[in-house]
Amino acid sequence: MVLKPEAFQRCFQDWIAEALPIDSTNKGRLVAIDGKTCRRSHDKAKGLGALHIVSAWASEQGIALGQVATEAKSNEITAIPQLLNQIDLAGTLITIDAMGCQKEIVKQIVAGKGDCVIAVKDNQPKLLAAIQTHFIDHLESDRKDLQYRDHETIEDGHGRIDERSYYLTKVPRDFAVAKDWPWVKAIGYTVRITRHSDGTESDEVKYYLSSRYLSGKRFGEAVRGHWGIESMHWVLDVNFREDDSRTRERTLGNNLSWLRRFAVTLLKRHPDKDSLRGKMMSCMLNTDYLTQVLSLQGV
Repeated sequence: MVLKPEAFQRCFQDWIAEALPIDSTNKGRLVAIDGKTCRRSHDKAKGLGALHIVSAWASEQGIALGQVATEAKSNEITAIPQLLNQIDLAGTLITIDAMGCQKEIVKQIVAGKGDCVIAVKDNQPKLLAAIQTHFIDHLESDRKDLQYRDHETIEDGHGRIDERSYYLTKVPRDFAVAKDWPWVKAIGYTVRITRHSDGTESDEVKYYLSSRYLSGKRFGEAVRGHWGIESMHWVLDVNFREDDSRTRERTLGNNLSWLRRFAVTLLKRHPDKDSLRGKMMSCMLNTDYLTQVLSLQGV
């Protein structure tokens, strides 16, 4: 409770740096930023709502990079710039959901020599309308006059088949909001068609902005990779029961939340093919295994 969260997290930076592999592909690391609410951390007696944690997650390495605590989900807009200040943005591709679709956030990432892929929804109606209009106009001609990069994937599992298509094009010269978003160099959309085991189908279309004209494959990796932080949040609830925690003191809650995320990092970095829960059990029963996890042996 007496440890300042920012200083506490800095103590782990060398540890994290040791876990990060050297990037030999020159494509840059992929970092997802998203928020999660600790649902039972509210304190009505003190007028406090549930603690909301905005964290950064290196999607392809499975590594927690930092976090900022806020009092509400709506405060993500102010928390994200603070979190970006904790990250070396150079050569990094940041992914954020629509909450982070803000001009100053895009500007900050680009100024830090990083790039971003950010979802666009109704909170930016003019930008969303401009992207939709551009693609709808070209879809009517089957994209014959549109220069774009694309990528497709098919996944079969959990009783369904998911077909995903990713399309990215440079910002057109007549883009309606180009002056308001000068850092945006490409716009894109994704289509997911799901075939369920009962024979039914469903589809979903999402729109994105990008500060760089990525390859179709890398655009797809960025969009799909953002799921990694959501998966990490699921692990926190299922394996660490974070949503059941009644910790109400803010500093303590923030620090414990960071320790859980760092524990996920260490467990994921261990090369054993066992499940994360299985690794936790092995740590409890075998001190040699625990030492391997804590010292990143075999990584």
